Amino acid sequence: MNVSESRIEPQTALVEAARRWLAPVREALGGEFLSAYLTGSVLTHGFDAAHSHVNVFVVARALPPAVLDKLAAAIPATRKAPHFEPLFMTREQITSSLDVFPIEWLDLAQRHLRLEGEDVLGSLEVPRTWLRHQCEHELRGKHIRLRQEYLASGKRADRLREVLGRLSSGFHALFRTLLRLRGEDPPANTEKVIERVADAYGLDARALLGAHLVRHATRRHGDAEVRELYQKFMVEIERLTGAIDTLRLP
Repeated sequence: MNVSESRIEPQTALVEAARRWLAPVREALGGEFLSAYLTGSVLTHGFDAAHSHVNVFVVARALPPAVLDKLAAAIPATRKAPHFEPLFMTREQITSSLDVFPIEWLDLAQRHLRLEGEDVLGSLEVPRTWLRHQCEHELRGKHIRLRQEYLASGKRADRLREVLGRLSSGFHALFRTLLRLRGEDPPANTEKVIERVADAYGLDARALLGAHLVRHATRRHGDAEVRELYQKFMVEIERLTGAIDTLRLP
């Protein structure tokens, strides 16, 4: 499999562990099984198998209650790392929800590793109009959330620090999509993704990095610094929303 710039190749031992986890799941699905993939953070730099979950996306022809009962009994319990977190969907559910979840499907289509089965994700095509609409919808909702949290915090740095850490991963997925909206393949490194978004949309890169810096800080930011990072990040998200609102796709 070719490795795109948007993902890394996970360790061989982890891929083998995923295939061992998948074996009883595939047996339970029987003829309903279509394919299975590794997705999510396991394909990015900085993944920590000791603490992070490994996302496994399983595609089936159908998932009636009888099959779900078999799956519930077959899914292996992972008491020791790596911990697997599966998502089961049918092919029809994928194709019928492309207009509802274009960000999520584009991310999966462009960043996955097939474990077994046919390549269902390889043929997905997400119309960019739907993608732009969801990007703007997500940005507007997240900006409102940031502002509401800021007001509710009473400017308490501990509360603002927690909000940035909690919301940052959602912004990372959105930032990758904003590059794909421009026809670019986003880097696997999150900081480089954010810096590229800032450059592409005329934003302050340091300010846009605010949530990421707080969540992954090697040192604890002071209270005044956290408030400043939060304020600047909130301003740049509003500017980014305006840029997407006026974006015209070819």
